[in-house]
Amino acid sequence: MRNTNSSLRSGKGSCPQGAASRFRYRRWGIAVLAVLLCGGAAEARQPADSARSSVDGERRIEEIVVTAPRKNEVIPSQTLEGRTLRQLNSYSVADAIRYFSGAQLKDYGGIGGLKTVNIRSMGSQHVGVFFDGVQIGNAQNGVVDLGRFSLDNMETVSIYNGQKSAIFQPAKDFASASAVYFETRRPVFDSLKRNNLKFTLKGGSFKTIDPSVLWEHRFGERVRGSFNAEYLYTSGEYKFRYAKVDGYDTTEVRKNGDVRFFRAEAALFGDLRDGDWRAKAYFYDSQRGYPGAVVREEPGRFRHQDRQWDTNFFLQGALRKKLAPFYALKVTGKYAYDFLHYVSDPRLDVTTMYVDNRYRQQEAYLSAANLFAITPWWSANVALDAQFNTLDADLVDFVYPQRWTVLAAAATSVRLRCVSLQGSLLYTHVTDIVRRRGEAAEDRNRLTPTLVASCRPLPGQDWQIRAFYKRIFRMPTFNDLYYTFIGNIHLEPEYTTQYDLGMTYGREWPAGGGVLALDAQADVYYNQVDNKIVAMPTSNQFRWTMLNLGYVEIKGVDVSLEGGWQRGRLSVNARLSYTYQQAQDLTDPTSPFYGDQIPYIPWNSGSAIVSVGYGGWHFNYSFIYTGERYEQAANTAENYAQPWYTSDVVIARDIALRNLSLRVALEVNNLFNQQYEVVQCYPMPGTNFKIILSLTL
Repeated sequence: MRNTNSSLRSGKGSCPQGAASRFRYRRWGIAVLAVLLCGGAAEARQPADSARSSVDGERRIEEIVVTAPRKNEVIPSQTLEGRTLRQLNSYSVADAIRYFSGAQLKDYGGIGGLKTVNIRSMGSQHVGVFFDGVQIGNAQNGVVDLGRFSLDNMETVSIYNGQKSAIFQPAKDFASASAVYFETRRPVFDSLKRNNLKFTLKGGSFKTIDPSVLWEHRFGERVRGSFNAEYLYTSGEYKFRYAKVDGYDTTEVRKNGDVRFFRAEAALFGDLRDGDWRAKAYFYDSQRGYPGAVVREEPGRFRHQDRQWDTNFFLQGALRKKLAPFYALKVTGKYAYDFLHYVSDPRLDVTTMYVDNRYRQQEAYLSAANLFAITPWWSANVALDAQFNTLDADLVDFVYPQRWTVLAAAATSVRLRCVSLQGSLLYTHVTDIVRRRGEAAEDRNRLTPTLVASCRPLPGQDWQIRAFYKRIFRMPTFNDLYYTFIGNIHLEPEYTTQYDLGMTYGREWPAGGGVLALDAQADVYYNQVDNKIVAMPTSNQFRWTMLNLGYVEIKGVDVSLEGGWQRGRLSVNARLSYTYQQAQDLTDPTSPFYGDQIPYIPWNSGSAIVSVGYGGWHFNYSFIYTGERYEQAANTAENYAQPWYTSDVVIARDIALRNLSLRVALEVNNLFNQQYEVVQCYPMPGTNFKIILSLTL
């Protein structure tokens, strides 16, 4: 079965060759850029230059040097933001997610490969990905490629297990087993400036060139705008080592991993009396090669030349306003268009079938959330969402599915002196429409609950104990249900049940003539995945079908420690995370592999970040460790995967000039040249570097 979002194959094979090809922008892309600053719908957020309380009592802080768990969070969350996020050695947001406990990143071969995230081993389709407060959808296969989201304009990356603690949110935010939130930069001005301008140039290994520009403008006291554009080219070629059949190591060059993309974003921000609004437009156009699997049994067969073209465009935003002392409204809307063109040619790789397919997705989404402040300590939210998805493809016998989704959520929050309680109930209705009668999946109607509790046992101490229970499901994707010769319209939704018990602790005290801050959090959890959708072969190996067969149990522990010390111009910050997971496949008690660890889930993993700053100098060291795991469902010696680790460093210097500031940085990734694979037969780059020049006016 082919993943229609990439060319991932682990069969006999190939190491792809790079084939230079002209990067083609669509003509209408220029028109899109012309209207980017014209707005769209609006998204409700607190103004960037304000830290006033929001309707449900939360506060926003624009710049945090020491990243730490939010003290009012009653559901486990992790955040990287501000300076800490910018100092990481990262090409995309996918690289930043590697530093969160409980998160596994699947990376299919460096810069050009597909990148997906799996949180607490429940599967990538159970992770909701939100961009500036609105979910990024993919009705086709349910997976979001995180590699296409740059860190160039990103301010915050957060992971939530279960859902956000704040109840004032659309129903969509209640509808995932876990969630990743990306928040882009919001304009900040001093009392005199009306414009901020920033130019950045990055270059380094793999012939990488990555220029970008950011312009921010204040139109008045209540309206601000920003425009950000970025272009990236990289050959994606790097050396790697592997063992040949005759028993010795050899070195080859990874091919067909080139990437060319152009990204542009524009946003408008506005303040209202007792409210605010935000509008955003996003355009992304790319061409890339997908490096294939390197199969050790047949070294030297590097003919894999799969190519993919993507065009993504969306308009989104929201309006939030307090209409009465006890009532606030938030309206969110989005329109998205996604085009994918995928080519695989058997003349270049005889192990593949000829594929030249185009897919077009459209999505329209509208939400209204209503917050009622019943008392100072008791609030409730009622949210109603409607979403419409379509998928067109040039496949034989394709049914051109359409999907209507209606979500209704009722949530309440009680905050007493030492105890906080939350509960929510989500109703989901799904109707699919296809061209041929009798070939659509039946309508689905489901109710799923969430219960959350936390307490502070010692008054005056920043110590919190918390727990949550959540049951949620994911609908089968269009590929699961309708893919030609593979889909199964009788599939049931895939359910997850989560139990979590944890604690957080924070403290600050004087030390060594400075101030020392420490934050810690730890969680133990137990997850169940029912009706897991798996692909099974039929009588013909070229025809597979989707079945509800899987059952997985996950037991785990997440621990993170964050601290910082500052004295005068010297600051030291550190972040440590550790995860232990036992994720067992309990599908078939008669199987000889019953109870084995599921593929690619390590028992032990962790990360560390240490940052030192003095005056205008900055040093950052980051470390990632992934322990032993297995590459197939059978935990046998043949499928055993060695542990791996990487070390990255950054040295940066900020130089203040008369009317501008200059930042020069050197990044060295995989400092000790570790040869490793995140996914079997997809080798990762060795030591590589990047130089960054950034000029701010």
